[in-house]
Amino acid sequence: MDMKRLHIGKTLSEAAIHNGTVYLAGQIAEDVTQNIEGQTREILGHIARLLAEAGSDKTRILMCQIFLADVKDFPGMNAAWNEWVVPGHAPPRATVEAKLAKPEWLVEMVVTAAQK
Repeated sequence: MDMKRLHIGKTLSEAAIHNGTVYLAGQIAEDVTQNIEGQTREILGHIARLLAEAGSDKTRILMCQIFLADVKDFPGMNAAWNEWVVPGHAPPRATVEAKLAKPEWLVEMVVTAAQK
């Protein structure tokens, strides 16, 4: 079966599509001056845009992995997440505290979704 990659860079692709499944790279905020809610909202926007480009949407998320630089930010991240998730379509999710690649990143999200 063919595989398609989106936004291919030197180090990674932002998405790969194979056999009706969309795999997104870890998404981070570009505007790192934002607080946890702002960074989360920006990341969720990136996710929605990439899923749409790949023929999917947020109601088709199969799994989301969330990495928080500090677990104290869990309530703020969850507030933005809960505003974004479509009622009745909350996907399986894991949230862990992790040292992220850059100290200004507060959160990173990795999503797998089904195509429409």
